[in-house]
Order: sequence, then structure tokens, then C-alpha cells
Amino acid sequence: MFRPLGNAVVRHPVWTIVAWLIAAVAIVATAPSLPSNSDESSFLPKSYESIKAATLQEKAFPGAFTPSAIALYQRTDGGELTAADKKDVARITSELGGKHIDQVQKVVPGPSSEDGRYALTLVQMDSKNAGQPKQADAAKALRENVKQLARGTHLDVKLGGSAAQALDQQDSSKRGQTLIGIGTFAIILVTLLIIFRAPILAVLPLVLIGLVSAVANGLIAYATKLFGLQANSSISSILIVVLFGVGTDYFLFLIFRYRERLRAGDEPKQAMVNAVDRVGEAIASAAGAVVIAFLALALSTLGFLRQMGPALAIAVAATLMAGLTLVPAVVSLIGPKVFWPSKSWQKEPKNARFAALGRGVQRRPALTAGASGLVLIVLSLGTLGFNATFDLASGSMPKTKESMVVQDEMQKAYSAGAAAPTDVYVSRTDGKPLDTAVFGAYVKKLGSVDGVASARMTRTNKNGTTADITVTLKYEASTDKAIDTVERVRHVAHSEAPDGTEALVGGMSSIYKDIDTAVNHDYRTVFPVAAVLIMVILGLLLRSVVAPWYLIASVGLGFGATLGATVWIFQEGQEHSGLMFMLPVIMYLFVVAIGTDYNILMIARLREEAREGREPREAAGMALRHAGPTVAAAGFILAATFATMMLAGNALLTEMGFAVSFGIAVAAFVMAMFFTPSLTALIGHAAWWPGHADRAARDALGQGTDTGGSGTVHGSGDRDPVAHDPAGPRG
Repeated sequence: MFRPLGNAVVRHPVWTIVAWLIAAVAIVATAPSLPSNSDESSFLPKSYESIKAATLQEKAFPGAFTPSAIALYQRTDGGELTAADKKDVARITSELGGKHIDQVQKVVPGPSSEDGRYALTLVQMDSKNAGQPKQADAAKALRENVKQLARGTHLDVKLGGSAAQALDQQDSSKRGQTLIGIGTFAIILVTLLIIFRAPILAVLPLVLIGLVSAVANGLIAYATKLFGLQANSSISSILIVVLFGVGTDYFLFLIFRYRERLRAGDEPKQAMVNAVDRVGEAIASAAGAVVIAFLALALSTLGFLRQMGPALAIAVAATLMAGLTLVPAVVSLIGPKVFWPSKSWQKEPKNARFAALGRGVQRRPALTAGASGLVLIVLSLGTLGFNATFDLASGSMPKTKESMVVQDEMQKAYSAGAAAPTDVYVSRTDGKPLDTAVFGAYVKKLGSVDGVASARMTRTNKNGTTADITVTLKYEASTDKAIDTVERVRHVAHSEAPDGTEALVGGMSSIYKDIDTAVNHDYRTVFPVAAVLIMVILGLLLRSVVAPWYLIASVGLGFGATLGATVWIFQEGQEHSGLMFMLPVIMYLFVVAIGTDYNILMIARLREEAREGREPREAAGMALRHAGPTVAAAGFILAATFATMMLAGNALLTEMGFAVSFGIAVAAFVMAMFFTPSLTALIGHAAWWPGHADRAARDALGQGTDTGGSGTVHGSGDRDPVAHDPAGPRG
């Protein structure tokens, strides 16, 4: 099917390019704009207890005061607040409320710290718009106004809280995207210049993928709106890397084979047709594995991952279409001049290093498989120390951001859990008024839970059917200790609830606890589903039942090695309390899906070499010699582009950038080059059972490989109708 596609594109390159341009303009012009949501609770389904509690709070206490922004005051000299300072705080609070800033509903004074050095102003915003950009805009206005009102006083004031965190996260995300974009462009440009020494080839993928990026973003906007998915600003940074990294990979797969066919003597347009025919199946299978793995995220219970999966799948699918149509059309239109001014494309490279590596795999496959496998196993031991953290806000921006400084200072000045208390809502199941006389003992039991600083009955609703008990934890809401404590609070709240009542536990720690539960569900669901679907893709590509098993096992080892190395670097080396909770899911999908690309390219080339009559060990050595340069170049570029995420300056993207780039490097330079070909060589013909795809071409002839010395293999659609010396070198 890929030869007809290649023929159609090469015969009509101008029409193919025009079709892409028209599609891009139409999609970009009509795509809907999407707001970004940074509210953690919006990532969970309504079935979780923390979300049920939030829903109950809105119904029972519609006027409840929940601060979205917190102004923290302290003296510029760090001393205790004076009476004049407290008077200034009261004035600022009053005048701030009189500004009538959009989204702001109430501005009230908060409690002073026990040491008398800090005071608060609490700002309530419209809960219906929590996490939306308009509240970030309100936080910006509040920050400017409160600082202006504090001028001329001895007070230093900073704005924190969820709305301010959303604002700082937004600013950090824009800066991160800029750095990632510049870094990605620079890496691709410089690397391609070094590989090909041809400026057209260095710039071409950036231009073409830029066009694909516009199409993909428009399609993602359509899909997000159509299926009611959550939009999140962090996805934009990941999307840049996926589009340009994966797009460059597919570009390289095609250009390396195009250059090879030119060296074999093909006429330029026929060389492109043959290139599409030869690598089209490998590219489509590789992209299919990535798309299916990303779509498996639709099974996630977290809105963030449910949005990320389809978005990245659409991006990769658009990149695949461009790789099989737009790239061949443009390159065939330019012809061999695409390599200008370099002349090296006309000569066969010796590939001495990869030839030597290939001979090593061919002679000692058991040693190669054992050594590379041992490296992966040793690195995988680090996974035993993995610990998850759940504070998305601090993970998505530097600690120096103002809202993060406020969060840290409040933890020191007040009870660590005071900024985000836990609420226990107790309601009558029959709708009758509560007997508040029985609540004294219940509140006392909640207050005695290990890890709880205090518990008190705060209020009941107008009908008297629901009571709100505020439980202040000893720990900051996102810490492991707070999450463990809220689990104990839930147990007591449920088991000790007065007769005829039902208790729901809400608050940020409760949300983080449910996110933890959701992530564990995703580990049990998304991981195996993605693995099975990728195995199906591999089985269809290789016409084998055996090969997919050890290929997916090797990729699984690569995942373990990547997670283990990340744990050692960040938890042990940099003494982080843990890694961001969604990192293993994202890492699994990127390393397993994208890492499979290189395995597919190598194993497809190995099969091609075997079909020419070579025995398994020789075929493995020749595959490494010929596909090694492509895998090395593509792996380096993709790993380096993901590494640019470390420039964003926040924990989430730094950890993600390191983990995915390391995982891709392992996939390309350990698995694809050594582990997979050496295992295939050891297993031999049995690796292709029951289809024996490695002997398909010879079986089609009954005996030998060629007829009449022409190199044409009759009856096999996988071979090119051109002269070919199977023993000769290829670049």
C-alpha cells in the first residue's frame, strides 16, 4: 500500500503541497480557542469522595468562604507587627475590597500568626471559574493593587493562594515554552547540519513540522471541545517537543533511505517512491504504536492525562501523514539538490563504527544481550525507591515565584495545614435536621487522629441537615504525611459518624489522596492496555507471535531503567521528597511508545536483511551496520529535544525532560542497537514464528534469492524492481 502512496505523491508533488496548505489555513482559521484549567480538582471524576464533598459544599453552603488568593504581610525589617502596621493591614484590606476587581466576591481580614510577625488578607473568588485564566487575571490585578496600597508603609506584602499560583504557573509556562521552542529548533538545526552538511535539509523539517504543528493544534482544539476534555497549559510544552522530535525522527527515517536508494542508482523520483515503499511500513507501525499508546491515556481517570493522550495522538497522526505525503512531495520536488552543497550523498560511507558494532553483535550475541540486559536490570533497581509527590502548583513553577514564597512562609508562620484545611461534611441520610448534641464526641475523635492539629464544628447549613467540621492537619496539604493523615481522618469520619448520617471528607489533601488512588488505577489499567496494543502492532508488522513478546519485554526493561535512573538522580542525588505523581505514566507511554520506534526500525531492517538470504546472526550484524546511523541520529535528536524541557525551570518539566530523554537514549543506544538485534540473533528463525517473515522472499521463489542476477525478487512486493547487490554496502 505504501508504493502506490509514494507514486501518487511523487507524481503530483505540487498538488500535495497545495492540499496541505489549504488544509492548514482552513483548520487554523476555524479552530476554537480553548481556556486552560489549572484546578487540580477538575482532573478527577465526580465519583471520588473529594469531588462529592466539594459538590455537597456548594449545595449546603453556597456562600461559604474559601479563599482563592491570600495576601501575606510582614514588616520589611522582619520584626513583630506594630499597632500601626495592623492598622495599615486593615486599611489595605478595606480599600482592596472597594476596588471591585472582576471575579473577586469578598475581601476579609485573616488571622495573625502566633509569633505576631505575619498578617493575612483573604480574597474569595467565584468558585465556578476556579482555575480559569480570568481568575489568574484577577490575581494579577490584586497583586498590583495590594502592593500599591502598601507603598509608604513598613509592610512587605506578597500574594499567594490558588489564583496567584495559576498566574505564576501561566507566566512560568510561557517562559518555559519559549526556552523549549528555541532549544528544540537549535538542536535540530545544528544536528542536521552536522549529519548532512546541507542547509536545506537542516531547515526543511523545521518549516514542514511548523506547518504540521499548526494543523495539529487546530485538530486538538476541535477534539478538546468536541469531547469535553480539559485543556492544560503544560500540554503545550510537551506538544512542541513531540511534534518536532517525532517529526524529525520520521523525516530522518525517510531521508536516510532516500539517500541510500540514490546511491544504489535509482532515478531521483523513483528513489523517493522506493524510500516510501521501504520505510513506509516501519514509520506507519512506529507511529501506530505511539498513537495507540497515547490513546490508552483516554482510560485514565485523571482529566490531565485524558486530555494529553488524545492531543498527543492527534499530533503524532498528523506527523505521520506529513511524513508519508508532505515530506516526500517537497523532497521529490527539490530532488538531489536538497543535499547541496555536500557531495557526500553520492558516496557510500564505510560506516566503520557501526560495521564494527554489527560484527560484534554477530560474533557474540549472547555476551551482547547479557551485558546490555544487565545494565538495564541494574538501573531498574532504582524503582524500588520511587515516591510520588502531588503538589502540581509547586511542581510546575520555580520555588522563587511569589506564590510559592507565600506558601513556604505560611507553612512556617502558621500551622502547615492551615492554608488548606480539611473539611468533614456530615449530612442526615433522611433529610431531617441534625442532632448537634451528639457531635461533641465525634469532633473529639476527629481531633485525636494522628497527624491532626485541631478539629472544630464550624457551621451547619440553613436547614440544619449538613454540618461542616474543619479539621486542620499538622502537615502541608500535598505532603505524604498529610495524605496519610487524611486517609485516617476518612476512616474515623466514616466509621464514627452519628447514626443516620453520612460523612464526606473534602479539601486539598483529600483531593491529593484521590489523585493517588486514580494514578494507581491508571497503573493497573493504562500500562497493560498500552502494552497489549503495541504488541498487536508489532505482531502485525512482523507477522510473528514470538518477536513481540521479547520486544515489549525489552522496552519494559528500558522503562524500569529510566524510572530507576530518575529516582537516583532526583530523589537520591538532589534529595527531592519524590517525583511528580504522573511521571511514571507519562514516562511509560513515551519510553514504551517512542522507544518502540527504534526497535521497529531495527527489526524491520533485520528482517529485510534476512529476506536477502542471510542467516539470523549475519542479518543482525548487517541491520546494525545499515540502520545504526539512522537510529543513532534520530535517537540523539529526539533525546536532546526532550532534554530541552529541563530549561523550563520547574520540577515537573525538569523531571519529565530528563526521564524521557534518558529513556529514549536507552531505547536507541542500548535496546535497538544491542539488546534487540542480539536477542533476535540468538533466537534465530524461531523469532519469526509462525509467519517466518524473515524467509518470505526466498520462499516465494522456492529456493535462492535472485534470478538472472538482476536483483529483482519476483512475487515479493517488498523488494524494489532495481538492481541490488545484497552483499554490497548501503548508507
